[in-house]
Amino acid sequence: MILRSSFGQAMLLVVLACMLSQALPAAAQPAPLRADVVAPGIWALVGPIGGPTRDNHALNATYGVVATDEGTILIDSGASVQGAKLLGAMAQQLTGKPVRWVINTGSQHHRWLGNDHLQKAGAQVIAHQRTVQSQRAGAAAQMAELQSVLGDRLEGTRPLYADRLLDGARSALSLGGQRIEMLDLGDAHFPGDTVVWLPAAGVAFTGDLVYVERLLSLAPASNGPSWLAAFERFVALSPVHVVPGHGGPTNMATAQAQTGAYLRFVVNGVARHAREMAGVEAALAELGDAPAFAQLANFAQLHRSNVNRAYLRAEVGN
Repeated sequence: MILRSSFGQAMLLVVLACMLSQALPAAAQPAPLRADVVAPGIWALVGPIGGPTRDNHALNATYGVVATDEGTILIDSGASVQGAKLLGAMAQQLTGKPVRWVINTGSQHHRWLGNDHLQKAGAQVIAHQRTVQSQRAGAAAQMAELQSVLGDRLEGTRPLYADRLLDGARSALSLGGQRIEMLDLGDAHFPGDTVVWLPAAGVAFTGDLVYVERLLSLAPASNGPSWLAAFERFVALSPVHVVPGHGGPTNMATAQAQTGAYLRFVVNGVARHAREMAGVEAALAELGDAPAFAQLANFAQLHRSNVNRAYLRAEVGN
């Protein structure tokens, strides 16, 4: 069960806000994140489900905090020095221990461009080598995008890549009695997206493999069929708690309804039209409304472009 609305949880957020107002520079306020308890010693830091803005420090994603006997593990580092300061301070206030490890689940800017600050503060940065390849390929474009969004709040930020690289489909790690598995299930929103799996607690930090509350985005770098296949591999884990890349912590039923079902709708729908060479307009005519998913945030802005991109990719066969 996710502990989200108790009086104790509300008081925790009040205390965190007060402490952060003293710990962070004025330019890094207010905190755009809430802390949700997922399981004992495990939290989700949930950012807004809209787009990146100066006010939210481009922290429009969900992050993770794991307490161990030897220090704190932070899942993803934010999009800037200021965002990383905010995440690191929240993590340390929750656990009472400094951040020892930072794990990057992906290569979108809000997953990794805070690495430099947290490494300088003493953390080891860990990522899959395919994730780092994708980060390197997109770093310049992401920095330019963030400059237009954050302005002076990007000052001091520079791309820094993991100093501990993992390889293969499954890598086992352990810190302070907490066993973690890094899973490369296949490309999702971006190439090199990975999942952080805590088997003892049944908790999965999915990175951008899973979206809830808002519609997922098939970006130019996204591969819909690969994303769907990765999601199906994720289902086989049978996690008790799902911490998505966007939206609040949830369960597999919601992840299936808001990510898996949507991917199947788009990927399988456009594949049929592409096989018949029906054209993108025919695909949009059939798939463009999708009332089963219209309640998700950003649906009006993203759905038809998702269908368009998925069709064009299916048409060329990759």
